[in-house]
Amino acid sequence: MEWLVWIGTGLTLIGLGLLAYCIFAAIVAKRAGQLEAELRTKLQRIVVINMGALLVSALGLMSVVIGIFLT
Repeated sequence: MEWLVWIGTGLTLIGLGLLAYCIFAAIVAKRAGQLEAELRTKLQRIVVINMGALLVSALGLMSVVIGIFLT
């Protein structure tokens, strides 16, 4: 079950990369000085990506733990 650990590691890294993207995108959006409605729209899109990134990262971590238990 070593392959499950590697797949989980990959998923976790993808999730962390997406989380880093969300952080930087939110900082850039806040510094852009846009109107409140435009900022709210961009931040809502970032929140959706953030939730997906958390899901991918959590699934990856679960895969790693299951792979370790089965090895």
